[in-house]
Amino acid sequence: MKTRHFFWLTLLVAVLLGEAAYCKDSSGQGKPADIDYYTCTMHPSVRSKIPGKCPICGMDLVPVMKKGAASTNLESTEQPTEFIVPIERQQQIGVRYGAVEKQPFVHTVRVVGTVADDKQRRWDYVARVEGYVSKLFVSSPGEPVEKDAPLLTIYSPDLLTAQSEFSNLLKTRDDAKAKNQQAVIETTENLIDAAKGRLRLWNITDDQITELEKTRQPQETLTLYSPFKGIVQELPVNQGQRVVAGDRLASVMDLSVVWVWAQFYQDDLPMLKQGLPITISASSYPGEKFDGKISVIDPFVSDASRTARVRVDVENPESKLRPGMYVDAELTMDMGEGLAVPADAVLPTGEHNIVFVNRGGGKLQPRFIELGRKYGDAYEVKSGLKEGEQVVTSANFLIDAEAKVQGALKSW
Repeated sequence: MKTRHFFWLTLLVAVLLGEAAYCKDSSGQGKPADIDYYTCTMHPSVRSKIPGKCPICGMDLVPVMKKGAASTNLESTEQPTEFIVPIERQQQIGVRYGAVEKQPFVHTVRVVGTVADDKQRRWDYVARVEGYVSKLFVSSPGEPVEKDAPLLTIYSPDLLTAQSEFSNLLKTRDDAKAKNQQAVIETTENLIDAAKGRLRLWNITDDQITELEKTRQPQETLTLYSPFKGIVQELPVNQGQRVVAGDRLASVMDLSVVWVWAQFYQDDLPMLKQGLPITISASSYPGEKFDGKISVIDPFVSDASRTARVRVDVENPESKLRPGMYVDAELTMDMGEGLAVPADAVLPTGEHNIVFVNRGGGKLQPRFIELGRKYGDAYEVKSGLKEGEQVVTSANFLIDAEAKVQGALKSW
């Protein structure tokens, strides 16, 4: 029993002596009363009662203040306070600074798009009368045509009959005028107007009707002409082929102006409006730009991509942009001037955005700031910073760890 008591007494004395020695640093001075222990910001698991070097990475250990100390009254105020990181240590961990300054904001959005034809610059010819394709003046899709150039002719007995009836009505009106038969003249004029309307429904132009009035010679064939300068898109018929009402005959497309359907993300939609200029580029033409303007903003957003289609009207005088091509669309907007902070200086925590402001002499101050939109490599500052202040732009996470270890910043 005496032996056991002696053992425990010896152990207690050893512990007390070891604790007393552990609380003194290499200079023999006691540890400050407000410091709890020393640790490494890179390896928080390392704890020591005396200052020194981290046994893992060799960095200087930093003090951890006791809870309730005057310099760590963060729990009560819940506001960050200044802390010190010696300049030599800042150099070791690669701290750099950036300035908070006013600058012009330019917002650039780059999206992809697809070229499509302008629906108002495309014309589809459909047979409106039964007959036969007598002659083709164009041979295949892709062939260029000039305005009013003939495309094809159709032979139609019904059309010949209608023109003959129109010529007979003209002769009847002329005879009635010669005999001054006013009632016959009025009746015939109504019939002539109805005959003209029927001919127009069969794709006969006003110029052709006028020519028929002059010559009084019905034509066996109907010639269809290109309504504008463009490209033949479709030619599904052959010479001699029989066609009936509703059959497609030819399609002509004017590519001097094309549409680009661009996909914009929903976050960019509030900034878009009709008339905004957009630059279009294509990999097929490196270094070449095409000017366009927003004409339509689709109000519907895709469930899958969260994008909305925006129609851009693009001048295409040389027909370089072709329907179906993939292109890039770039929109640049002047957003005015404001206070900006480098994006690398901002440390987002989810609830707050934090920057570390240089107070001089190794002093740093964590600062909660309110940010606006990001423009390039900078954020717009709504509040929390002043023009001319210096903020940490590199090694932010190490500085954040120093701040938390020193009790200057709560783990937000």
